[in-house]
Amino acid sequence: MEKWEYLTKFVWANKENWKAEESIDFYRKQGFSDFQPKKFSPQFMIASLNRLGEDGWELVHMEPVPEVGENEDVGFPHGGVNLVTWSNAYFCVFKRKVQAD
Repeated sequence: MEKWEYLTKFVWANKENWKAEESIDFYRKQGFSDFQPKKFSPQFMIASLNRLGEDGWELVHMEPVPEVGENEDVGFPHGGVNLVTWSNAYFCVFKRKVQAD
């Protein structure tokens, strides 16, 4: 029987991330040579996600979350339907096969 292990983590889309330029380079190599992402463009997550993929992790779920608290809890805004909450935080779930001994 196959066995799996899981990893959950928050990933932020942010031009100031330490691998932002690597993410832009990857995206441009895909044929988007004039790509000029905005500050919180999701493309800034590419390098981080690719690095996890190189370690065998498969992304199985990604969900934007409105806010991540100091205790890494997820905040949900209160208010009317016209309230807009912006976020560049994504909750991600990864899995990979457990290697047999």
